[in-house]
Amino acid sequence: MGDLKPGRVSPKLKVPAEIERPEYLFHDGPEVVTAAEIKTPQTIERIARAGEIAANAVALVGRAIKPGVTTDELDRLAHEYLISEGAYPSCLDYMGFPKSICTSINEVICHGIPDDRPLEEGDIINIDITAYKDGVHGDTCAMFTVGEVDEESQKLIDVTRKSLERAIKAVKPGRELNVIGRVIESYAKRFQYGVVRDYTGHGVGEAFHSGLIVPHYDCAPNYDTVMEEGMVFTIEPMLTLGTVEWEQWDDDWTVVTADRGRTAQFEHTIAVTADGARILTLPTI
Repeated sequence: MGDLKPGRVSPKLKVPAEIERPEYLFHDGPEVVTAAEIKTPQTIERIARAGEIAANAVALVGRAIKPGVTTDELDRLAHEYLISEGAYPSCLDYMGFPKSICTSINEVICHGIPDDRPLEEGDIINIDITAYKDGVHGDTCAMFTVGEVDEESQKLIDVTRKSLERAIKAVKPGRELNVIGRVIESYAKRFQYGVVRDYTGHGVGEAFHSGLIVPHYDCAPNYDTVMEEGMVFTIEPMLTLGTVEWEQWDDDWTVVTADRGRTAQFEHTIAVTADGARILTLPTI
């Protein structure tokens, strides 16, 4: 079982004044965006561009992961890449989040805050990055290993990635959203993995998180919204070796498994197309 402890969090990084800010930076509380869940082709192309920048940042960070590197260093690397592309790091100051990316290690399910803890041989880490550019967000995350990891952790990562791939293949106009969770949970159960219920996929675009909710467990007959061409949302399954119950650190962000068992997550932003799904968060570097 894990025994991760919080490290020291460095000051926030600066974003050049000329880079467009999302609206939630200009008021207290949650974001206030009203936009249709069905996006125009032009809006989808803008989301794809933001998504490509986020995916490239994830890929860049992934190459820097090794024992001894701190998550604070990874945050700086991503931050500098995002602003070099004219994008705002969506996480920075979102509801008070102090960093530009989320770094979730071992038993951290999601929302880990980058700090000065050096990564250790055998760790697994999730890098979650969202980029805001031209008025829209693109959101993605992926798992990485730190040096050599044990077979159990590697299998968890591989199955989680595969569960996302299978869920994306299940996307099709006319189907209910709950088919996504059914596909993920039925696959995860083959390996006796838990599927986190309380953190979900979501609509994304003009809003970082729209009102559309995409559960990753078999929630039928609930969440029966019918998928339509032009919908854009994230699918981001979080699988666990043990319990799906969770606790939150005193930082009000870091979510860990209650039994401190390891957990993994992958995420893509996708658009529903006439014949399936288009992934909008693929790297090009």
